Amino acid sequence: MGAFEYTAVDAAGKERKGVLEGETARQVRQLLREKSLFPLDVAEVKEKADDGHFSISFGGGISAADLAMFTRQLATLVNAALPLETALKAVAEQTEHPKIQSIVLSVRSRVMEGHTFADGLKDFPKAFPELYIATVAAGEQSGHLDTVLERLADYTEARQELRQKVQQAMIYPAVLIVLAFGIVTLMLVYVVPKVVGVFTDSGRELPAMTRVLIGVSEFLQSYGLLLGIILVIAGFAFNRMLQYPEPRRAFDKALLKIPLVGRLVRGFNTARFTRTFSILTGAGVPVLDCLRISSEVIVNTPMKIAVEEASNRVREGAPIGASLAKSGYFPPICVHLIASGESSGQLENMLGRAAHNQEREMDGLIATMLGILEPAVIVGMGIIVTFIVLSILLPIFQLNELVG
Repeated sequence: MGAFEYTAVDAAGKERKGVLEGETARQVRQLLREKSLFPLDVAEVKEKADDGHFSISFGGGISAADLAMFTRQLATLVNAALPLETALKAVAEQTEHPKIQSIVLSVRSRVMEGHTFADGLKDFPKAFPELYIATVAAGEQSGHLDTVLERLADYTEARQELRQKVQQAMIYPAVLIVLAFGIVTLMLVYVVPKVVGVFTDSGRELPAMTRVLIGVSEFLQSYGLLLGIILVIAGFAFNRMLQYPEPRRAFDKALLKIPLVGRLVRGFNTARFTRTFSILTGAGVPVLDCLRISSEVIVNTPMKIAVEEASNRVREGAPIGASLAKSGYFPPICVHLIASGESSGQLENMLGRAAHNQEREMDGLIATMLGILEPAVIVGMGIIVTFIVLSILLPIFQLNELVG
């Protein structure tokens, strides 16, 4: 039995879309007719995923929040001793997202055919990261799928919580910066020319501050649109350039050298790496596979390469902590915790501590940066507005002196 996505028309001529389970597309069409629906298109979910017409992505089709909710619901049901196929069906019925429902039912059909849960997840690699699939596979092999799903649920929820925290914290500074930029631009393009025009017609020499303001205003009026287009094109070209390995590596390496930014990038990637490593180790995944999969969650190229090189040293018999320390990218406390975990046989616990330590440090660093950014934007805005006001008032003071 497979999952089929359909498009049909009801008796009132209204188009409806959804997902049904059935042996064949013909059976699904018959089920639709029994529901007084005229089928327009019926296609198996897996087939559509393979031919590119039904694209599911971790960042688009299934968001971090959707994946976290799916994992938590499934973990709860499996811990309640429900069979896996029953739990998957219940989760599919619970969700209101058609794409998620399609994926879950397709995975369930694979399980009912005798395949493992991990094999079903592999049909949707863009929806379920390799970390997720490898952890589930290890849980099935060890017979502790319920425990592994609980850990995955905690992991996905923690990542979603961190993402929401950063996004919410950035809303106010982002709005403030946009408003400040917009107000200053409107003043320079529309307000300043009308006010300053009175002084330029008088024929008197204007203060240097006022001349600078007039020059900036005239430049924005003449070339503002062109400048905006150039900036957009430059941004697009820069983004395209970062798609190539060498420019990306150089850019990521430069980020690590910027004092505050480098610390943030290093801590963020270290937290993701150690947390992923801890989850995989706890699930019983082999160490080399843990290193390979964990390196995929690192977005900074030099740090990712450093993990890959460390993996090669570990394969030759070197300790994990010492291998990671050679690059110099990972914080010393993280390296020491990993080395301590290796020697004491508590690698999973020490990796968890390292991840928790880095996450807590990143929370504090982000809060500090935002605390500095908000007043900095306000002060910058105040300086610019003060400059504009003084540039307008100085010629007025000169006229008053002449009249007096």
